[in-house]
Amino acid sequence: MNPEERQDGGGNPRRSAAEIGVRDLVQRMFAKYEVQDVDVTRLPQEASRYTWDELKRMFNLGDEAEAAAEMTLPSHEPPTQSRLEQLLSRQVNRRTAIKLLAMGMVLGFGFLQAACAPLLPFTQADEHARELAELKLEEYFKRNYRLMTDEEKRATIQRLERLHELETGRRPDISMAGPGEKVLYGYAFNISKCRGYLECVKACVEENNQDRSTDMRYIRIHEIPGGEFSMERANDSFYHEVPAEGHMYVGTQCFHCDNPPCVEVCPVQATWREEDGIVVVDYDWCIGCRYCQAACPYDGRRFNWKTPHVPVEEINLEQHYLGNRLRKKGVMEKCTFCIQRTRQGRLPACVEACPTGARVFGNLLDPNSEIRWILENKKVFRLKEDLGTEPKFWYYMD
Repeated sequence: MNPEERQDGGGNPRRSAAEIGVRDLVQRMFAKYEVQDVDVTRLPQEASRYTWDELKRMFNLGDEAEAAAEMTLPSHEPPTQSRLEQLLSRQVNRRTAIKLLAMGMVLGFGFLQAACAPLLPFTQADEHARELAELKLEEYFKRNYRLMTDEEKRATIQRLERLHELETGRRPDISMAGPGEKVLYGYAFNISKCRGYLECVKACVEENNQDRSTDMRYIRIHEIPGGEFSMERANDSFYHEVPAEGHMYVGTQCFHCDNPPCVEVCPVQATWREEDGIVVVDYDWCIGCRYCQAACPYDGRRFNWKTPHVPVEEINLEQHYLGNRLRKKGVMEKCTFCIQRTRQGRLPACVEACPTGARVFGNLLDPNSEIRWILENKKVFRLKEDLGTEPKFWYYMD
């Protein structure tokens, strides 16, 4: 390696995390995040094995992390990396999370590279890497979206936009627009007009930055044989010319219920119903337990078993924090009524793309809206109404 590459921006020798030492790294982290109740002089300079009790005393940590995770670590054994990761994945406060990261440094766990990176001296040529690491670390410690102040939300949006720009060279425009006044969204689906063309599915995938490598579709179009409406006989994996004679086509997606069972079962409050009726997910708060998916009676939720793949040139840069911004492995996602569009006064992508006019979307509180006319003048029905979920998605026929 060229000697110049082993120097920081001030011409001093550049040192690795191992050369700097655990104590100094932890001290830098505590200074950066204002953790002041730990005597860093008691910390080792090199990674070592300590029992859980020893670590708790060393870092002045009570039982709050274990209580939040609903688990108890063996007091006289060193915690494993997976156990620390479990604790970090739970809803603990910022100070506790910093201490858990520091414990991992003391134990020598490799998953803390992201935490160490912003604390190391970088060369001027590595400023890109430093900024990326700092932004990712800040992201790790952000709060649930509903608990953020407006200032925290703006800072989070700017951070995500910059992260995407650093990683792809393109900067998204991420909105945090909230619900409008006197707005309650609803959807109506005309069964007699749908021909099974799947243009709505294609538009939804592109608009909402859905994974291209798996069958990640928010919208399902079900082909039902015969004249009787029966979802038990429906097929949503047809690959022949449509419309097929003697078949009808019915679309399903998230129905944005007034009483959503998915919200009730989420153990970390990562999903909720907004005032305009849209049920949303905080992707960075979701722990991937899939309780919501099991609770949904309409098969409206999708789980990312792998890191979603969207070609950079195909990423829709017009995004919303609670909508179509890029997701990650291990979290749930779903239809949001194209929140990035509808809160700007536009129609969902599926409604615009439908070539037969089978989809109608609008404000249920507007007496002059098309959807209100349909509900008042057509014979409409909803799926599984007996469950009391009050879905905001109706079906009708001409």
